[in-house]
Amino acid sequence: MSNQIPYYHQIGKEIEVFEQAYKNKIPFLLKGPTGTGKSRFIEFMTHKLDKKLITISCHEETSSTDLIGRYIIKGAETVWLDGPLTIAIKEGSIIYLDEIAEARPDVIVAIHSLTDHRRELFIDKLGVTVKAHKDFMLVASFNPGYQKGFKELKPSTRQRFIAMSFAYPDAKIEAEILVNETEIEIGVAKKLVNIATKIRNLTELGLTETVSTRLLVDAAKLIHSGLPKRLSVEVAIVEPLTDDLEVVEALKDLCNLMI
Repeated sequence: MSNQIPYYHQIGKEIEVFEQAYKNKIPFLLKGPTGTGKSRFIEFMTHKLDKKLITISCHEETSSTDLIGRYIIKGAETVWLDGPLTIAIKEGSIIYLDEIAEARPDVIVAIHSLTDHRRELFIDKLGVTVKAHKDFMLVASFNPGYQKGFKELKPSTRQRFIAMSFAYPDAKIEAEILVNETEIEIGVAKKLVNIATKIRNLTELGLTETVSTRLLVDAAKLIHSGLPKRLSVEVAIVEPLTDDLEVVEALKDLCNLMI
């Protein structure tokens, strides 16, 4: 485990809430758009609590087998291989299911018995039930913004967690984050944040995702290492947001006026 604590700027009471959730063995759900610091917060908290973190980036192919484990052929024999969730349960790690609503329904079913008083996992293929280590914690995140219909988390699942909403930080804090992450000049950081704020408010563009703090950090890194400001903004902020050529041009014109 690296001794370097990840930089994290507290916005509200999230550190205190997470510590109490951990102490009381309550699963924790982070809600919010992409790039608002959810993953960074979890990295920070696992360092603070001195725990091992296992992260699973969920997508539509993520099945309970991927998490729990499977039989594999090794030479002439078949051996069971624990998946990351089973490993975390046994060794008392914190497991982070990033974008949990993207995973297949069988994943949600598999974690139900871990998210209530039982704190156990039934491994169907082995016919055994594994009790969670006292230090085990289940953390999940999801983005309620663009995930509609079947991508929503069911209330029966959601109510098994305590939840906190993560949003983009206010302009002053976001500029501080950019300076801290990339050593960029504060004046340039403020301009990048102004660009982000402007684009975030342009709801009529119908962007699936908007400008995340992560994109701003990428732009700031490029500028700090010598790429021209406008080009940095174009490749790190504008192009990742949309493939619509007209929208790209409109955003480029807007950004060029601001930096």
